Amino acid sequence: MKQIDQLWILPTEAGYKIGLTAEAQEDLGKITFATFPKVGQTLAKGDSLIELEAEKAVSEFSSPLSGKVVAINEAADQEPSALDEENAWIAVLADVEPTEFENL
Repeated sequence: MKQIDQLWILPTEAGYKIGLTAEAQEDLGKITFATFPKVGQTLAKGDSLIELEAEKAVSEFSSPLSGKVVAINEAADQEPSALDEENAWIAVLADVEPTEFENL
């Protein structure tokens, strides 16, 4: 697992799972609204991964990798406060060049 820009990235069989670090959760406070990417969407590194509104801040997090969104955290899409939980994940990206992850 690697961390960059208040996100963690974990290689899995399905792809690269991306989530919020504890630091990001602390900085944001209780999350009240989230705009997720769409499953099937292709993201380039630096594209908007998720927009969050919370009690302490409104933040946009950029994708740390280029790839195709193959899953999103459906529970958090329905109830954004699920992103307040420890190890909360945002999305899984597939079709990522392994060297891109290695170079983070």
